[in-house]
Amino acid sequence: MTAAGEAPALEARNLYRFFRAGEEETLALRGVSLTVDPGTIVAVLGPSGSGKSTLLGCLAGLDEPAGGTVFVRGERVSHRPETERTKIRARRIGVLLQSGNLIQHLDLRGNVRVAQLAAGAPAPRRRTDVLLEQVGLAARHHAYPTELSGGELARAGLAVALANDPDVVLADEPTGELDGDTEQLVIQLLAEHAGRGAGLVVVTHSVEVARMADRVLTLTDGQLSA
Repeated sequence: MTAAGEAPALEARNLYRFFRAGEEETLALRGVSLTVDPGTIVAVLGPSGSGKSTLLGCLAGLDEPAGGTVFVRGERVSHRPETERTKIRARRIGVLLQSGNLIQHLDLRGNVRVAQLAAGAPAPRRRTDVLLEQVGLAARHHAYPTELSGGELARAGLAVALANDPDVVLADEPTGELDGDTEQLVIQLLAEHAGRGAGLVVVTHSVEVARMADRVLTLTDGQLSA
């Protein structure tokens, strides 16, 4: 539970999201509410098309809900200009999406440094190198994304997501394409970050990821349930 006077790591209140295709309207999120306390891991399960990626996009400020509001540590993320949402995301939210979060023309160290610069003052270079060491990529710091294997790309994306010690990490199938050893490493690093007080929301089909969660929720037809 959140200590008295302490804001939740993440709070979503009554989120709605509509999509239109011609005359058809799809209601992707139907009044979704979610509170994630500091140090808590929440796994979100659900079939394809249930709204999981849409939910993560709204929580991260990458997408705007048609209704409802998202807060990170008490700071409102939604219904603000995109430039403001981008700044909040850089400081407070680590995002790990299936589509990747790496800049193709930068090497690994450059990708982490850019994420740190986006949040304001750059972190010491040692912080960058420690992150790459934690994900097992210290020896590959000069490699470009196109030179990495699938497992290395996942670990590099995780280093970028954790670059600014975010209050919240949002991950979309972070272990979906990984071998067993790499999956365990990613799970361990995510759990360690939550253990330092961050909130973690993971969309997953992995039994191992769901097992480490404090809460497992299911999203079906745009509605969240325990």
